[in-house]
Amino acid sequence: MIHACLLAFAGLVAAAAAVPDSVVAPAWAEQVKPFVISEATIVTASGNRYPFRVELARTPDERAQGLQGRKALAADAGMLFDFEASQPVAMWMKDTYVSLDMIFIAANGRIVNIARDTTPQSLAVLESAAPVKGVLEVKAGTTARLGIRPGDRVFHKIFE
Repeated sequence: MIHACLLAFAGLVAAAAAVPDSVVAPAWAEQVKPFVISEATIVTASGNRYPFRVELARTPDERAQGLQGRKALAADAGMLFDFEASQPVAMWMKDTYVSLDMIFIAANGRIVNIARDTTPQSLAVLESAAPVKGVLEVKAGTTARLGIRPGDRVFHKIFE
C-alpha cells in the first residue's frame, strides 16, 4: 500500500515537471479566492431598475485580482470594486479576457462616468472623471442596452 502511494506520488511529481512553461498558470491564478456575492441595483433616470449579482472586491488583493482570467460573464453579473473612500480611480484590463463596461460611482451612488466596451487585455488606463468610491464592471454593451448613463444611481450597501 505504501509502495503504491509512493509510486503514485512520484508519477504526479514527474507529470508536473513535464508541464511546459507556457501552460503554467500566472501567479495571480494561484491566489484566486472566492469573492463575497451580493446584489447591486441600478436605477435609471426614467425609473427602470436593473439588479445585478455582484462579486465584491474590497481588499487591495481582491481589487488587484478583479475579473482577471475570466472567459465569460453573465448578463446579470458583475464585480463591484469598493475603494472605501472617494478618490480618483484608474483601471485597466490586464489579463482580463472579457470586454467590460466600467461604471465609475461616487460615494452617494451616482454614476460619474462609464468606460464602455473596454478592450480585453489592454494596458490602457481608464479613469474616473471625478473621485469615486466604487467601480461596477459588467459585460460590455450592458449600459448601452439598458440605457444606463452618468447621473443614474447605483444602490448597494457600500453607498449608504
